[in-house]
Amino acid sequence: MRLLVLVVLSVALMVVDARFTLLKPVRSQMSLVLMQSYWITDLPQRLWQGVASQFGSRTELVAENEKLKTENLLLQGRMQKLAALTEQNVRLRELLNSSALVNEKVEVAELIGMDPNPFTHRIIINKGERDGVFLGQPVLDARGLMGQVVELMPYTSRVLLLTDTTHSIPVQVNRNGLRAIASGTGNPERLELRHVADTADIKEGDLLVSSGLGQRFPAGYPVATVKEVIHDSGQPFAIVRAVPTAALNRSRYLLLVFSDPRTAEERANDAAQAQEAQDRQGGNATPVVPATVPKPATAPAGAANAAPAPAAATPVKPAAHAPVKPVHKPVVKPAAAKPPAAVPATTGGRE
Repeated sequence: MRLLVLVVLSVALMVVDARFTLLKPVRSQMSLVLMQSYWITDLPQRLWQGVASQFGSRTELVAENEKLKTENLLLQGRMQKLAALTEQNVRLRELLNSSALVNEKVEVAELIGMDPNPFTHRIIINKGERDGVFLGQPVLDARGLMGQVVELMPYTSRVLLLTDTTHSIPVQVNRNGLRAIASGTGNPERLELRHVADTADIKEGDLLVSSGLGQRFPAGYPVATVKEVIHDSGQPFAIVRAVPTAALNRSRYLLLVFSDPRTAEERANDAAQAQEAQDRQGGNATPVVPATVPKPATAPAGAANAAPAPAAATPVKPAAHAPVKPVHKPVVKPAAAKPPAAVPATTGGRE
C-alpha cells in the first residue's frame, strides 16, 4: 500500500512539474542543497588534478611553457590585426552615420552538470541569478555559440544547447549573407537548415554565423559549418546539414555574453529621444546669440563722443533703456543731466 501511495505521489509530482510552474521555487531552493553535492562529487577530480600538477616532471613543464609562449606570441599578433580591423570598422560606421558599436561584456562560467535525459540537450553551469545571469543569455565557448540560458537558480543556471530538438537560431552564410534558420536535431554533432531553397547559393564548407535577427543572440558569432548539401529536383527545398563549431560535448569552461538587454524598438526610441533633445538644445541656442549683443553699449559711447550736443544724447538713453529694463527706470535720474554740463567745463578747461 505504501508503495502504491509513493508511486501515485511521484507521478502527480512529475505531472505538476511538467505542466505547471508551481514547483519552480522549490526547485530553486533545492539547488542550494544540490550545490553541495556537486561540489562533493567534483572533489576527487580536483584533488587528482592537484596531485598530478604537483608531481609533474620538470621536462613536461618546460615543454608546456615553451608551447604556451609560442601560442601567446601568435595570439598577440592576431590581436594586433584584430585591433586594426576594429578601428577601421569603427571609422567606416562613423562615416555611414550608423549607431555606435556595443562593447559586449563576458564572464567565465564552468560546466558542473548535464541533464541525464538523452532526449534533451541541457547543461548546468556554476553561475546563477546572484551573478547577474538572465533568461535568454547567450552562452559560447572558445569556438562558437553553444546555447542560451533557459532556467535560473540562485547560484546555478540551466543552458539549452543549440542541438536540442526544441531550439532554433537565425543564421546567415558568412560568404554571401544568405539567411536561414538552423534547428537542432537531437544529435550533438549535427544541425539542420530548414526551408532553404533548392537554388540557394550554399555549399559544403560554408561558415554559418549568427545573424542577430532573433534579438536574442549577438550577430557575428560562429554557429556551424555546412557539411552536406543535398539537392533534389523534385523537392522545393534542399537538405542542408551542418556541424556546430562549438565543442558541445567537450567544453568545460564557457563564456556568458552580457549584451545590450534593450530591444530594437527601445534602442530606436532612445536614439530618437536623444536626437530630439539635441535638436531642442540647438534650437534654443540660436536665438540667444542676437539677444546677447549689447546694443545699449553703443549709446553711451556715442554720447561720450558727441560732447557738443548733450541735449540730443540725453533723450536717447531713456528711450533705449526703457524697454530693456523697465524695473530700473528710477536709475535714470535727473542728476544724470548734470555730468554733461560738467563735461564741457572740463573740456573747456583742457582746451
